[in-house]
Amino acid sequence: MLITFQKGLLFKTVSDPHTKEVLRYRQALYHGFREMSNRPLSTNLFIEIVRIIKQVELGIRRVTGTALKNELGEVVYTPPAGEAVIRDKLANLEQFLHAQDELDPLVKMAVIHYQFEAIHPFEDGNGRTGRILNLLYLVEQGLLDIPVLFLSRYIIANKAAYYEGLRKVTEQNEWEAWILFMLSAVESTAQQTFDQVTRIRALMEEVRVQIQLQAPAIYSKDLVEVIFQHPYTKIQFLIDANIAKRQTASTYLQTLASLGFLRPSKHGREMYYINDALYAELIR
Repeated sequence: MLITFQKGLLFKTVSDPHTKEVLRYRQALYHGFREMSNRPLSTNLFIEIVRIIKQVELGIRRVTGTALKNELGEVVYTPPAGEAVIRDKLANLEQFLHAQDELDPLVKMAVIHYQFEAIHPFEDGNGRTGRILNLLYLVEQGLLDIPVLFLSRYIIANKAAYYEGLRKVTEQNEWEAWILFMLSAVESTAQQTFDQVTRIRALMEEVRVQIQLQAPAIYSKDLVEVIFQHPYTKIQFLIDANIAKRQTASTYLQTLASLGFLRPSKHGREMYYINDALYAELIR
């Protein structure tokens, strides 16, 4: 894979609220993915994920009177209330998650997502936690090696249809339209991800050839792979990959910057080398 999971950035170095939210989502997803090697998807893991997302000690919702409203302030859904009731419903969801049945995993994912959102177990962060659950379930079922399908983009872009689908299942038991919506989300996101990975691979190959031609003294396949693992690189990345020691690693990155493959950017005492071409592709 071109992009790898690492803990990486620290929240204390970031001030933009939107950036912090993205980093928390990333950390929560990484935590869930890592924990899956030790234990199955469960209520306790959901709680850990939402706490990372919100950065507060959230637990199962205890307060009464929770209601979901539309943009006009009208109540459109009242989720179950009471910690005991919610935990009972989450236990039922866990049983469904791990049941040995003949349902297609993608169809089952759609049902699981509806059920989680209908339970609405937390005071906040349910949507993001539910979308992480989607990816972790697909990994658990062997449909993904790592959780790389960013379904949130499709759901946010089609927010009205998403909430209408949820509401119609609740009010009219219209499962077919909801399942088709979620299948469309997977199909569209999978195609976009495949196309993006194809473009990144082509970009990586182009850069590899150019580095080999313009800087043969420092060229290695491993070096090219490192500068494409993240939209930024730093000296420690080369050291960790056993490419070079600190001084030599610094020289390598400075050389790549002088040739235009990377852009140096100093933050505090740390020098980062930005792969602008990769970054532009990642935010498309």
